[in-house]
Amino acid sequence: MEDYPLIEDHGLIGDLQTAALVTTDATIDWFCCPRFDSPSVFGSLLDRRKGGHFTVRPVADTYTTKQLYHPDTAVLVTRFMTEAGAGEVVDFMPVTGTTATDRHRLVRMLRCVRGSMTFEGEIAPRFDYGRKPHELHISEHGALFTSEDLDLAVHTVRAPQDERLLSILPGDNDDLRFSLSLRAGQQRGLVMESAPGGPPHEVRLEEFERLFDRTVRFWRSWLGQSTYSGRWREAVERSAVTLKLMTYAPTGALERVSLICSSVDRMCLSGG
Repeated sequence: MEDYPLIEDHGLIGDLQTAALVTTDATIDWFCCPRFDSPSVFGSLLDRRKGGHFTVRPVADTYTTKQLYHPDTAVLVTRFMTEAGAGEVVDFMPVTGTTATDRHRLVRMLRCVRGSMTFEGEIAPRFDYGRKPHELHISEHGALFTSEDLDLAVHTVRAPQDERLLSILPGDNDDLRFSLSLRAGQQRGLVMESAPGGPPHEVRLEEFERLFDRTVRFWRSWLGQSTYSGRWREAVERSAVTLKLMTYAPTGALERVSLICSSVDRMCLSGG
């Protein structure tokens, strides 16, 4: 279908209670919350006009992208290259544990690796498959989307007493737009949280990095239990992580969501 990304052009992230699909240009176009079988919040994979999305992209006339996983983890890296520099969007979901919860965090870490880069993006949720309206409330430290059945907070990230590099503005249809200008070595981002239980707040950069480190440690510890050491080790381990991402931790059941299954089939075959 014209203007729709192929299923194979996605990475998968999750916290073992739900999951999100991320395109190779860093758009989240499928995300159900708070569980795998919940209604979608982002669903532009199925309906580009009404489905909802969470986009991030560099402000540049032309750019190239490359997507890969942080080694031995379910942390996804989308790398952008422009004439002015190189930057990354690092996506992951901190694992929530084995007790069912409505609280889930989707972390989008934005980095400038070389030169300079200005990112821009849009958060356009469409609750209950786009059937239920929402309201946007912007505060000093982020934003809150409220709907009939689910609230989503967007927390901003900043180092203590550092300049506010991230700017957020209301968009059309109570959506949220943001922009962020970084120099080489700088890192900021957003944490989107469901059922937050309070207003948006600033996430300290140190806590941001701890979330990343804990998520990396979890996946490497889990994968470290594997005893396979054959010639297909990389493909087998990537397939194992992908299947683990589809497991609902409170019951141990393997979710059979058709869209995610199709993505998994492709990723396992490619070793990606």
